[in-house]
Amino acid sequence: MRHRILLVEDEADLGNVVKQYLELMDFEVNWQQSGSDALEDFKNAPESYHILLIDVNLPGMDGFELAEHVVKINSHVPFLFLTARGEKTDRLNGLKIGADDYVVKPFDIDELVLRIRNIIKRKQPATNPDAVKAKNVITIGNTQLFVDSLKLVTEQGEEIVLTPRECDLLVLFFHNVNRVIKREEILTKVWGSNDYFVGRSLDVFISRFRKYFQQNPGISIKNVYGIGFVFNVK
Repeated sequence: MRHRILLVEDEADLGNVVKQYLELMDFEVNWQQSGSDALEDFKNAPESYHILLIDVNLPGMDGFELAEHVVKINSHVPFLFLTARGEKTDRLNGLKIGADDYVVKPFDIDELVLRIRNIIKRKQPATNPDAVKAKNVITIGNTQLFVDSLKLVTEQGEEIVLTPRECDLLVLFFHNVNRVIKREEILTKVWGSNDYFVGRSLDVFISRFRKYFQQNPGISIKNVYGIGFVFNVK
């Protein structure tokens, strides 16, 4: 099966080159040149795309706004930003929305293809029915993580809707309780890369998780200075 990509890029020359190269790499590509057109296209078939490539500097609706709409329609679809804006605040904003990656122009097209394939591979569902069943709900004490619906139910019964990235990170923690997980391991497994910006995003997520579990004395996240984190469960 060919993986289907929604490419949103207003620069005609770049968009044409990226589309043609991705098609040579056996992807099916739908190219839109504005955020509004891309959003209408996505609304019509929100389950049909395996990944979205979104330029930030789009006319009218920018890439960040488009991504926020996309997440509301289908929170499971992965997306990455293509942009000439390399400012730290922009990259952190993109990651907070839930982007799976952030590629700054000019970029190497082969590296982009590799990133796309890695993201799609991580998002592929398990083919073994038993594995799928085991993955759907993870329980620790009275806390449950519903992976498919991106929902965390705390010990007090509070339901928290997660971003896809938050869910991926919690799955990693839930499967590695009471052991040190190195920052490098977390960043590589969950983000697919290890740099300053995704590291900052990880710290933001850890702060959120501590708030999620603050009423649960049986769960805590300990920072092991200079190494990583321990997801403690009593």
